[in-house]
Amino acid sequence: MTQVLNGGRDELTEGAFAREVEEFLGASADLRRRGEASFGQGPDEIFVIPERSAVQQERAVADAKRWARAVFDAGFGWITGPSRYGGRELPMPFQRIYDSLEARYEIPNQAPRGIGIGMVAPTILAHGTEAVKERYLRALHRGDIIACQLFSEPAAGSDLASLTAKAVRDGDEWVISGQKVWTSGAQYADIGEILCRTDPMLEKHRGITAFVLDMRAAGVEVRPLRQMTGGASFNEVFLSDVRIPADHMLGELNGGWAVALTTLMNERAAVGGGGASVPVDDALDRLIELSRQLGSTGSPLMRQEIADVFVKARVARYTNDRALARIRSGQPPGPELSIAKLALTANLSRIAEVASQVLGARLTADSGEWGTYAWARFVLGVPGIRVAGGTDEIMRNIIGERVLGLAKEPRLDR
Repeated sequence: MTQVLNGGRDELTEGAFAREVEEFLGASADLRRRGEASFGQGPDEIFVIPERSAVQQERAVADAKRWARAVFDAGFGWITGPSRYGGRELPMPFQRIYDSLEARYEIPNQAPRGIGIGMVAPTILAHGTEAVKERYLRALHRGDIIACQLFSEPAAGSDLASLTAKAVRDGDEWVISGQKVWTSGAQYADIGEILCRTDPMLEKHRGITAFVLDMRAAGVEVRPLRQMTGGASFNEVFLSDVRIPADHMLGELNGGWAVALTTLMNERAAVGGGGASVPVDDALDRLIELSRQLGSTGSPLMRQEIADVFVKARVARYTNDRALARIRSGQPPGPELSIAKLALTANLSRIAEVASQVLGARLTADSGEWGTYAWARFVLGVPGIRVAGGTDEIMRNIIGERVLGLAKEPRLDR
């Protein structure tokens, strides 16, 4: 297949592109070792979301940025993106070629960049001013900066339209005050996408505006939130008279709800597809090996339980691949992506349940055996995923009302 690019000035075949990718990866990374690791070797940890110390987190962020810069400078950082913002404007099959080849190599975990690339960058591309696009899109895809998402508040989580953080116009700037919560990556993010109330007199969905916020600006304070896993993957963010340039508004004034929907649909695609560091396949592999080591696979009932989890995880993966391919081809994310998020939490919950059955008392009493008590943190982390990216209850409402066309759930105040 030959693709003609740049008005016919350049021609690039998929085969030539693949050779270009292989040359870069071969010179920049080591091949992934397969079949060498075994149960009892390597780190004895299993997380829903990786939890690191401050030093480990700093190193992980630096490694992710370093690899992103190398990939971008080699021409693979934004393969399908507009050239004016650093992309190569190649069709989606070229991105799939790169992804499949990169998967063969050991590369730094890109989880710290997941929200910025999977959620914030697509929103900026769709709704940002030209100044914002020029300033941030290349930087995000190159790994020069990292972004977070500032939506939820203490009294506005699933009912996001009830948010109260406010933005007031002051000349060529907006002044923001309020509080956000459950913000992943805020501790190392350079910018954030934030929703604020700009007109309290309008109906709650209509009085919201979206902005790009400098997370290093005066008045921004980030505090970690300790979870029952013992880690602190989320943060609360306090905003005290933080000033934002007027051209950093996303979309129209009081039109932030449309911007939010763009981000949320991309979020559900990223979270549901494992793009937010949720290691479904890794956890499933560990569960299967754990069952073998402890002799649980000798039970027909347990084998059936594990097979059921395996099948559902594969179905979810193929469904996600199809949905993500549509997005990468330029089609907007739709409400059906709520299915991906719902399937993710269901599969993680089932993995946690089966692991608990296999381990028994080993899950709550540390016997010193490798790969046993480590599952406790995974089990404790699953409830958080049921909330992240929209609660399971909200996902079911979206699927019922917007996908299946069912009647809306009755409101309690009526």
